[in-house]
Amino acid sequence: MTESLAAAIARAGSPVQLLRNAQARPTIFPVTAEFSNWRSEQQSWQKTVALLDQSHHMTDLFIRGRDALRLLSDLGVNSFARFQVDNAKQFIAVNDEGYLIGDAILFYLADEGFDLVGHQMVIDWVQFHGETGDYDVTFERDGNSIVRAGNPTLYRYELQGPNALELMERVTGAPVPPTRFFHMATFTIDGITVRSLRHGMAGQPGFELFGPWEEGERVRDALLREGEPLGLVRVGSKAYSSANLESAWVPSPLPAIFTGAHAERYLDWLPATSAGSLAGSLTSERIEDYYVTPYDLGYGRSVAFDHDFLGREALERIAQEPTRVKVTLIWNPDDVAAAQRSLLEPGLPAKYIDFPKARYGLYQVDRVLIDGHDVGISHDAGYITNEQVFASLASLVPDAAEPGTEVVVVWGEEPNSAKPAVEPHRQVEIRATVAPAPYSSYARENYRRETSAASS
Repeated sequence: MTESLAAAIARAGSPVQLLRNAQARPTIFPVTAEFSNWRSEQQSWQKTVALLDQSHHMTDLFIRGRDALRLLSDLGVNSFARFQVDNAKQFIAVNDEGYLIGDAILFYLADEGFDLVGHQMVIDWVQFHGETGDYDVTFERDGNSIVRAGNPTLYRYELQGPNALELMERVTGAPVPPTRFFHMATFTIDGITVRSLRHGMAGQPGFELFGPWEEGERVRDALLREGEPLGLVRVGSKAYSSANLESAWVPSPLPAIFTGAHAERYLDWLPATSAGSLAGSLTSERIEDYYVTPYDLGYGRSVAFDHDFLGREALERIAQEPTRVKVTLIWNPDDVAAAQRSLLEPGLPAKYIDFPKARYGLYQVDRVLIDGHDVGISHDAGYITNEQVFASLASLVPDAAEPGTEVVVVWGEEPNSAKPAVEPHRQVEIRATVAPAPYSSYARENYRRETSAASS
């Protein structure tokens, strides 16, 4: 019998103890690690065009029924007033206390038919409320390729970069019709009908193509053939896992599922295998200290008080005084080098900093200090080839969030946890400088403007 998350917490003693010592590995992208090398692959979405295979690492939750839209509206902080077929949005949910559960991309595929795509945190939350609430809905869940037996239901390919539009025109044999950001269109590629979502990454034009798995190989081969003269580069999991650092998306904040009015029933419903793992230098037995609000991650523009939703009353209070601001932290090169150099010196080394992505738990939460005082938390960290910097995304108190502010990131755990990705090490302090999020000026001027429209 599958152990519930509630039972696992009781066995471990607390949510923090369970997550900090979890034997689960960090997020895995079950695709080829590198087709060439991750540095060149990172550069492709800025210089030519990148092909990224999204078919295997995300979960699809197909939601159908007359109450499907009502369920999503009841749980989502977003406005659904103008949401219609062939639209998509970044779906964001919170708990009763206004803390973030997670986010995913919601596709409006047909009347009474939706596909919620992303990490499992918010997908589990939606499925729980649909199954236990008064909703006339059905669910079809297609897990990622780590947990699924057999092939995915859909292929999903992402094209990104300055040559993406020209590639779409070459592969379809026709001009691409004007399509608004996060709106969908239908194309024909090598005789195959393909649905496409218009979006972008790090400010560059992009398209997400999807359809039945059985047709995916033919579509991919056509993209490779037509993309060769345009410098198309296939991107593996190493580069892809770091792409969020340029667009300033935090992929896996710790979900606020352990407290709130629904927590007890939800933790009984959720299997322990969905717990994930907690990494980083922040140590507190209060699980709430690891939570974030939508405002901490820059999602305030997506919160719409034009409908009733779970957590609305709490968010209305939080909105009056947002607690943190999302920023990019540019890590000091000498301090990063010193941490890595410690592996080649006598004595206990610093925690290994992996490239291009340094996360060693599903939920990475590191302390950020000014003059020894905590001013926020650092999330994902990694190397951005296109900017030649090592950076992390962070949520800081407003007084510390001004670009140019000098802070310190505490890297490593004390005491060391029992996670498989954690070797014996010592904590080190790494100086960092606050910068805007997204860090790239191109992304700030283009991507952020478009995502603001898409979230509404």
